[in-house]
Amino acid sequence: MAGILYLVATPIGNPEDITMRAVRILKEADIVVYEERREGARLLRRYGIEGKSVENLNEHNEPAASSTILEKLREGKNIALVSDGGTPVFADPGQVLVQRAITAGIRIVPIPGASSILPALIVSGFPIQSFVYYGFLSPKRNRRITELQQLKRDPRTIVLLETPYRLVQLMRDVSEVLGGIRKVCVAFDLTLPTEEIFHGTAPELYQRFQKEGKKGEFVVVLGPG
Repeated sequence: MAGILYLVATPIGNPEDITMRAVRILKEADIVVYEERREGARLLRRYGIEGKSVENLNEHNEPAASSTILEKLREGKNIALVSDGGTPVFADPGQVLVQRAITAGIRIVPIPGASSILPALIVSGFPIQSFVYYGFLSPKRNRRITELQQLKRDPRTIVLLETPYRLVQLMRDVSEVLGGIRKVCVAFDLTLPTEEIFHGTAPELYQRFQKEGKKGEFVVVLGPG
């Protein structure tokens, strides 16, 4: 009988943000698959999980690693997939493995938990009955400007992600394209002691972040147009 593939959400910062079910699955799984070995090992140590067989799956080895992991599932191994933080597969590697597991008829069980998206949405104060998750914009400025111009036409609340070191550049471009009317919320370092929630217009926040040199994990929520 084939094993089960568990998709286990882990904390995005605060180690208390893990479910009892997630800890149990990590302890019971035959193999834990994580994105980066150092982060994965730290995660298991934090919850007293030792002697666990592990595999590595990231953006660089995803096709080959997925084949290896799928074979172990076929052998009957129960496998827990985690990312470096938050919900695996969502804006993280793992989709290739999930697609192949579906094709192979492998049972897949999602273990819900921490994610940066919903906390940022609910703290934004914007309407979220309907929203757009766009994720990461292009790292190339010209393309990023074009994407923002397209998003500007959408009247719904919009969620953007970006790398920690590109907050100022992103807010500069959002300010340029959206101007000073559309409201913005930036959820910075969610769940950590350094957590801050910023509300304002894009020009206001751009000036503030440029002055303060803000760097860290963040989610940008654009209010409805």
